[in-house]
Amino acid sequence: MKLGRREFIKLSATATAVTAFGGLGFNLKPTVAKAQLLRLDWAKETTSICCYCSVGCGVLVHTDKSGGGRCINIEGDPDHPINEGSLCAKGAALFQVAENENRMTKVLYRAPYSNKWVEAPWDWALDRIAKKVKEARDETFTRTNAQGQVVNRTNGIAHCGSAEVENEENWFMQAMMRSLGLVYIEHQARI
Repeated sequence: MKLGRREFIKLSATATAVTAFGGLGFNLKPTVAKAQLLRLDWAKETTSICCYCSVGCGVLVHTDKSGGGRCINIEGDPDHPINEGSLCAKGAALFQVAENENRMTKVLYRAPYSNKWVEAPWDWALDRIAKKVKEARDETFTRTNAQGQVVNRTNGIAHCGSAEVENEENWFMQAMMRSLGLVYIEHQARI
């Protein structure tokens, strides 16, 4: 075999690359995710879906059986066909959505032009929200457009969905907003 200068350089570059990258432990075989399952006899295990994006990763939620119903642990479901037990950083932090001492549990209201938040009752807050939605919808409702076509929409209200709800709840919220005539409907996962 006659080895010229060009062939020698190609062979040397290939041998160098194989030696350099071969020593790093590259393996082209598919990897398998292995979730470390928490087995607790005093906890109830429930399957659920991560609420952060539309991928639909499966999670296992462990709750206290003793009556408190508090969440103990959330981890990836190794039997789920989508994520096979692995979770992204947001999915791995799902526990703090369920159990967080900083979560708001009371209604806080700040009046227009005020600089103070005041605690308000839930019934008052829900009635006020319903009243304001009705006022805005009535003021901005359009039955027909400039061409005379029936559109039945309101341009005075927009809705941005939450990343803390699953797909079924998002579907319900979107259907409810469309029934009010909203056109501007968005969701956190798309923004």
